[in-house]
Amino acid sequence: MDNLILQLKNQIIEVLNLEDMTPEDIDAEAPLFGDGLGLDSIDALELIVLLEREYGIKLSNPAEGKQIFKSIASIADYVSKNRKK
Repeated sequence: MDNLILQLKNQIIEVLNLEDMTPEDIDAEAPLFGDGLGLDSIDALELIVLLEREYGIKLSNPAEGKQIFKSIASIADYVSKNRKK
């Protein structure tokens, strides 16, 4: 799971152009939206595309996405259980 978390951190930094951040700067348990990493709804769309492209995961329920995108750790947990690639 640690490898997946590191991989997700690197992918999120790249996809969202967080150029000043390193994987070590991101707490896997910190919220991604609001007070945590401070992502917004456009970033959420980028994350959805990332999961579909890299892991074959399609999110059909927006309410489900809110729980999945709570933190990097929650994304990693979901990916590990649902990945198609």
